[in-house]
Amino acid sequence: MGSAGYGYHRAAIFSSMFLGYSLYFFNRKTFSFVMPSVMEEIQLDKDDLGLISSSQTMAYAISKFISGVLSDRISARWLFSIGLFVVGGINIAFSWSSTVSMFSLLWFINGLGQGCGWPPCGKVLRKWFAPSQFGTWWSVLSCSMNLAGCLGPILVTVLLRYYDWRAILTMSGVVCAAFSFVCLAFVKNEPKDVGLPGMEAAVGKGAKGGNSESTLSEFLLSPFLWVLSLGYLVVFGVKTAATDWGQLFLMQEKGQTALMGSSYMSALEVGGFLGSLASGFITDRAVARRGLSTHGNPRHGLLILMMSGMYVSMHLFRVTVTPGIPEEAPLWVQILHPVSVLIGVSEKEIWILLLGAAFGFSSYGPISLFGVIASESAPSNFCGMSHAIVALMANVGAFVAGLPFSTVAKQHSWDMAFWIAEVTMGATAIGFFLVRNMRTKMGRAAEKLD
Repeated sequence: MGSAGYGYHRAAIFSSMFLGYSLYFFNRKTFSFVMPSVMEEIQLDKDDLGLISSSQTMAYAISKFISGVLSDRISARWLFSIGLFVVGGINIAFSWSSTVSMFSLLWFINGLGQGCGWPPCGKVLRKWFAPSQFGTWWSVLSCSMNLAGCLGPILVTVLLRYYDWRAILTMSGVVCAAFSFVCLAFVKNEPKDVGLPGMEAAVGKGAKGGNSESTLSEFLLSPFLWVLSLGYLVVFGVKTAATDWGQLFLMQEKGQTALMGSSYMSALEVGGFLGSLASGFITDRAVARRGLSTHGNPRHGLLILMMSGMYVSMHLFRVTVTPGIPEEAPLWVQILHPVSVLIGVSEKEIWILLLGAAFGFSSYGPISLFGVIASESAPSNFCGMSHAIVALMANVGAFVAGLPFSTVAKQHSWDMAFWIAEVTMGATAIGFFLVRNMRTKMGRAAEKLD
């Protein structure tokens, strides 16, 4: 069947997973999308809304870890499809419910189903795409979340003109469950399932020394696994702090308007979309040139650069954005003045949006790269577990960015809380630079090459 066979199956598999994960994400957020309409019909206070939302978040963190481990043991195709079917079915059941306890229970089950989505995607991508393509396709697939997140609210707003929230959840659930059968038909675990040689044979060369199977203890005792996990914890925690609290920081301590705060968040997401795509594309070129080896990783250069970018953009955000206008215009105001006059927006507003976009670009890139590196550096029999472990540590970082972070801000100030995040980010970037040439192949030592 040759390269044409690979082309057809890759297109069918990737399209199915992209649309499938878009449905995963859309059906994860449906309650948020229709929340105002639900509250018009059913009396819900903030504690009720928090309980429903938290039940899903907790279940998702647990399920994503378990699914990552399971993806090394069972069919990724079946895991992805079953999760999609469960998520669709729960949305339908949610539309029939009317009590907080039932909403929370169903949304907890929705979270369990949601965890079955991404781990199989990483497993299938690794089997179907060469190392020099893996990062790019990983990044493109992750954009399915951006697509669903952008179009979802607009689609629901339009549908609410003609249908009630129950009908919308039913429709989204039916489409989601039905598409699970499409995924079951078109997604294939690996080339061997359709009579094609494995990617190692097709590429003709892989990581130096290969990426053979290892025992669980050999894998778990790999220092690089825990270096990655710690780095992901910090990066995801700092990113979550910026996205969750950056708007309040701007409004409460920097004297900015609510519109400016929401504009900052939009700029951050746009920058994040571009950063995610760029990180995969650029580092894949590095892998194509240098190949993967047992020590160091071609993706580390950009990873360290982007982590440094997080530190710099957060520092500038904290230091240069002030409530008033300084007596002497700083350099950035002088540079942006011609642009400000041209488009009729103040220099400060342009600067805040640029900092938001820069931080989004610098933070979403590493988030994508940590997943890619964790998957490609692991032994072939533990690549799902590898991603599950680092993703679990990222969720720990997200937790720390919640109540502990806000407690520091409450007792001291937002500026102090963001200063702590900034210093932690800078120290982590330096740490990664110092260990950039450490042994990155997890598990059993590679066989010596002639």
